Amino acid sequence: MYYQLPNGKTVYLTIEEYLSLTDGDVQYLISLDYGETVLNPFRGSAVDNNESEKVYDFDYLNTDDDEPVRGIISDDDPFDEIIDLSDNLDT
Repeated sequence: MYYQLPNGKTVYLTIEEYLSLTDGDVQYLISLDYGETVLNPFRGSAVDNNESEKVYDFDYLNTDDDEPVRGIISDDDPFDEIIDLSDNLDT
């Protein structure tokens, strides 16, 4: 895991190293100016390592099943009968 020191530098530590880290160790790392400046906040994360490409297979879609749904007659009133657009709308 990455651990950011108080001086802004970032070091990589294992969980065991992090759990055994003391204030003296942190001061020692700061005095050595150890670590590196990380500009990318997602460095080393799953977002940074995600290189898989998604492939969509549109040939698999079966369009014959959609035809009965498209043939259903709607019982809603058309908007043309509800809204009269012949009047002047500049008010």
